[in-house]
Amino acid sequence: MTLLPWQADLWQQLNDYKKQNRVPQALLINGAKGIGKLNLAEQFAISLLCEKPDSNGLACGNCKPCLLLKADSHPDLIKIYPEELGKAITIGQIRLLLTQLNLKPQYNSYRVIIIHPAEQLNNSAANAFLKYLEEPTERTIVILVSNNLSIMPATILSRCQKFNIQKPDKSTVIDWLRGQNPELSLTEAETIHRLSNGVPFQALDFSKTETMTMRNNCFTAWLEIGTNVQQPAVIAEKWHKLQISQLLEWIATWMIDIIKCKYQINIVSLYNPDFKKQLDYLAQKIILADAFKLYDLILISKQRSETQLNKQSLLEEILIGWYRINQTNN
Repeated sequence: MTLLPWQADLWQQLNDYKKQNRVPQALLINGAKGIGKLNLAEQFAISLLCEKPDSNGLACGNCKPCLLLKADSHPDLIKIYPEELGKAITIGQIRLLLTQLNLKPQYNSYRVIIIHPAEQLNNSAANAFLKYLEEPTERTIVILVSNNLSIMPATILSRCQKFNIQKPDKSTVIDWLRGQNPELSLTEAETIHRLSNGVPFQALDFSKTETMTMRNNCFTAWLEIGTNVQQPAVIAEKWHKLQISQLLEWIATWMIDIIKCKYQINIVSLYNPDFKKQLDYLAQKIILADAFKLYDLILISKQRSETQLNKQSLLEEILIGWYRINQTNN
């Protein structure tokens, strides 16, 4: 694991805390999904546990704690994730954690807790964890990693030192992406950067052939609903098994591009220039007011998708809305 190039300033700040022996007992690392927050949290956790970090504060990789960390068996690093993808972090998990925290750290440095994604603590779990934050145990650092601060309890937020990771600039993402995938041409990397909205790990995922194929297939289905070839419920049933956050991001860019095509904006500003012909056709069929209403629904759905809401119902609502605005104007 290496430090990501766009995180150097934040790393310096974290390393300064460590040098000055002022590490906050609760850190909250926040930013867009796919921007490398967990990578930063784990790097800092490892550096806190390492016996011989280098001059930049990065773990040596060779001391006993580092070897334990590589084997995922260090007793003073505890990671709390949802037990099932998309589910909540439960009160049972937090109770078990609190039992562990009643014991002293086994080594002489810190004990580090990573909770990710922190916004998926359910109400009972959040309340139990809040009580711990009010009376933390010795030499224990909590790192909360969040994709969405707006749904986290204010009482927890107020007890954390916040670190916000911003999206890196275009050239940084493209250089990193081509370093990860040397076969990408500059033009391909620029297209992927645009499609991923500049989010580095989404861009890396987009660079994989199967992801681009899935995106193209989903757009074909979206087009077929708009042209009355497919029914919304049928497509929603197929789509609810896909990664909902990525799917909603794609749908949002399609709607933005349709609105841009309605205004006859230049192709270079489109998220999906490879779909320009189809987008122009769809733009001719709809009324702008309807398009903006549907786009608002998509944005609301992106927020709701972080909750325990039924994903198929959420997709059906969007796809029925898309079907209707095309039927209205045929």
